[in-house]
Amino acid sequence: MSAFAEITLVRHGETEWSASGKHTGRTDIPLTLAGEEAARRIAERLQGLSFQAVWSSPSQRAFRTCALAGFGAAGLKKPDLAEWDYGAYEGLTTKQILAERTGWRLFRDGCPDGEMAEDAGARADRIVSELRAVNGNVLVFSSAHFLRVLAARWLGLPPQDGALFVLDTAGISVLGYEHDLGEPVVRRWNQR
Repeated sequence: MSAFAEITLVRHGETEWSASGKHTGRTDIPLTLAGEEAARRIAERLQGLSFQAVWSSPSQRAFRTCALAGFGAAGLKKPDLAEWDYGAYEGLTTKQILAERTGWRLFRDGCPDGEMAEDAGARADRIVSELRAVNGNVLVFSSAHFLRVLAARWLGLPPQDGALFVLDTAGISVLGYEHDLGEPVVRRWNQR
């Protein structure tokens, strides 16, 4: 256990679209039964931990994961925690996008009529500032690509470096510090 505050990140449970690889940004779809069960198991995985604040993306998949994990009553919805806006690529798989746009990479190229990495990074920067202002541990529920950008920005890396972090549904990660508050680190990543 760290002497410093820790930020626990939880990716929402499985949805029909996450299971099929479709980009799910602003489309608000529910968890599958398997996603709900995984969300309930998060409660066991976080047992014994206390949080000064609990924040969630406004999406039903993230907030339902928060509620099923036992933190719904404390959960505060924050619009900046919403998933990447995929614009014209919403609902498409990477394979479908690549069929029309050879070599496309989300973190490098962004999405037409949606967000670029810098846009998601600006939202992540606001969240990082708010996280650092909390005097204590914070629990955050959101979606994969946004949480990957958030981790990159926590470390001071460009938002594009979120591409380096893979995050599974119901995966739990912890951000924190090493020797002092000037040394942000990833303490644990994508624990299932």
